[in-house]
Amino acid sequence: MRFIFRDPSPRSVHRLQSAGVHPLLARLLAGRGVSEPEQAQPQMSALLSPALLLHADAAARALADAIAAGETLCVVADYDCDGATACAVALRGLRMLGAQVDYVVPNRFTTGYGLSPAVVDLVAQRAQGRPHWIITVDNGIASVDGVRRAHELGMRVLITDHHLPAAQLPAADVIVNPNQPGCNFPSKNLAGVGVMFYVLLALRAELRARGAFDAANQPRLDSLLDLVALGTVADVVRLDANNRLLVAQGLRRMREGRLQPGLRALFVATGRDAGRAGCFDLGFALGPRINAAGRLADMTVGIECLSTDDHEQALQLAQSLDAINRERRGIEQRMREQAQAALEPLRNAQDGASHASICLYSPDWHEGVVGIVAGRLKELHHRPTFVFAPGGDGQLRGSGRSIPGFHLRDALDLVSKREPGLLLRFGGHAAASGCSIAAEGFERFAAAFEAVAGQWLSPELLARELEVDGELESDWFDVEVASLLQEQVWGQGFAPPVFASEIEVVQQSQFGNGHLRARVRTAGQRGSAVRELVAWNRSEFLPERSRVAWRLEANTWQGRSTARMVLEAVEQP
Repeated sequence: MRFIFRDPSPRSVHRLQSAGVHPLLARLLAGRGVSEPEQAQPQMSALLSPALLLHADAAARALADAIAAGETLCVVADYDCDGATACAVALRGLRMLGAQVDYVVPNRFTTGYGLSPAVVDLVAQRAQGRPHWIITVDNGIASVDGVRRAHELGMRVLITDHHLPAAQLPAADVIVNPNQPGCNFPSKNLAGVGVMFYVLLALRAELRARGAFDAANQPRLDSLLDLVALGTVADVVRLDANNRLLVAQGLRRMREGRLQPGLRALFVATGRDAGRAGCFDLGFALGPRINAAGRLADMTVGIECLSTDDHEQALQLAQSLDAINRERRGIEQRMREQAQAALEPLRNAQDGASHASICLYSPDWHEGVVGIVAGRLKELHHRPTFVFAPGGDGQLRGSGRSIPGFHLRDALDLVSKREPGLLLRFGGHAAASGCSIAAEGFERFAAAFEAVAGQWLSPELLARELEVDGELESDWFDVEVASLLQEQVWGQGFAPPVFASEIEVVQQSQFGNGHLRARVRTAGQRGSAVRELVAWNRSEFLPERSRVAWRLEANTWQGRSTARMVLEAVEQP
C-alpha cells in the first residue's frame, strides 16, 4: 500500500474560500477538480437538460400518446437497488402524470436478468391482462430476444437503461440510454434510476406543451429525488457533476423530512437519523437492505417498500428487508471465509504478483451473494475478481468487480471472442459485470480471464495505491467539521476525504466480531492529544508507529458526540 497525496490547485482553493466555502472543504473539493463556487453547492437549475438525452423526446411523445389513449404500461424492473428505485420512480412519476402503470420484477433464480422471453411471457400472462407497453428500467439494452418476443405478442417496448450496449441493439420502439451509439449526453454515468427520472422530466415537458397543465400546477417530480439519490449512490456509478447534483438534492429532501414513507421506514429500521442523511447511509445502510431482497428473496418486497404510501406497511416491509439483510450477511461471511482459505497462497507477495486476476467457484455458494464477495476480495487483494455459484438451470452465475484501469465489461467481450461459446450471456460496465457459463466452463473461463488480465494490467496498475488528502489540522479535528464533511456528496469518482497521519499507538484492543480500537497520538501536530481510532474488520494489531490513512467521523454514544479516526489503510513501503 502506497499513499498518493492530492495536490489541489491553489487558485481553485482561493476561489472557493473567497466564495465562503469552509477552508478545509475548499481544499478537499479543489483536490477533486472542483474550481467554481457553484459546483460546490449545485442547484437544480444546473441540471443537464433532458433535451440532450438521445430519444428522451421520442419516449415522451410515445408515453404521452399512450396516456391520452388510455393504454396500459408495465414496468419491468431489475433486482438490485438501482432497479428497485428506478421502478418506484417510474410507478410514482408515471401515475403523477396520469398513466395506468404496474410492474413486474424478474426473479434472479427463475426468470434471470432483464427482459428475457420468459419475463415477456410473464408480463403477457398477468391477471391485469396484457399491457400495451413494456418499459424497462435499469435493463433491456441487451434484450434482443425479449424485445422480439414482446413484438410477437403485440406489445411495444420502451427501454430505459444505462449499461453498455453490445454490437447489436434490440429492435425496441424507443431506447433511452446515455451509453448507446449516437447519444452525446454529457453525463454518461447516469444510473438506471437517473435515466428513468430524465424520461419523466421529458414526459412532463411534453404534456405541458400539449396543455395538460402549466408550470404553476405541474406535478412535482422533484419529490422523487430521494429515490434517485438512493439508487445512484447504491449502484456505485461515477459521481460526476450531474450525479452529484441529483444526490445532493435528494439528500437535502431527506434531511428536511420530505422523503418517501419507505425511505423513512428504512432509516428507522437501520437506526439512522434521516435528518443527518449522508451518502454513507445510502450506500452502506439503506442500499444493502434493498439489495438483499433481490439477492436472497424477491425484489417485490423492496419495490413495495419504496412505492407504498402507507406508513405502517412501509415500516413492516423495511423490517422484513432488515431481517433478509441479516441473513445475507451470515451467508456472505461464510462464503468470504471459504474464499479467503482458497486464496491463502496470495498472502505471499511473490506468489500473488504472478496472478493478475482472481476467479473462484464453489458448488456450495449462493448466486445472490457472489457480487458482494467479489467486491470484498477485490478490495483485499487489488485484483479484478470473478466469483461463481451454481444457477438454477445447470449453469454457473458469475459476478465480477474490477480495479481502476481494467474495464471489466470490455474484458468479458474479449474473452467471448477468444473463447466462442464460453459465455452464454454477459453484461455490465467498467467496474462491475456479470456473466453465465456452462457448469463445466469454470476452468476455461478462469484461464481466459487471467490471460486478458495479464495482458492488460501492468505492475503499476496492480500496485495498490490510495489517494489521500494530507494531514488534518488539529483545530479541525472536531464534531462540527466531521458533520460538515458528512453532509457533502462523496462516492465513486469523487472519493470521501481520507487524511494521512504518522501515529504512535498508546493502547489498542480488539472488540466485537473482529474489530480493533486504539488510542493514538499523531506526530507533528500542535498539542498532540490522544485520539480514538477504530479499525473495522481488522483483528491484527497496529504497529507501534506507522503512517495511516483515516476518515474523520462523528461518533454519538449515549447522547454525547465525539470525533474519532476511522482507519482506511496502513502504508507499507
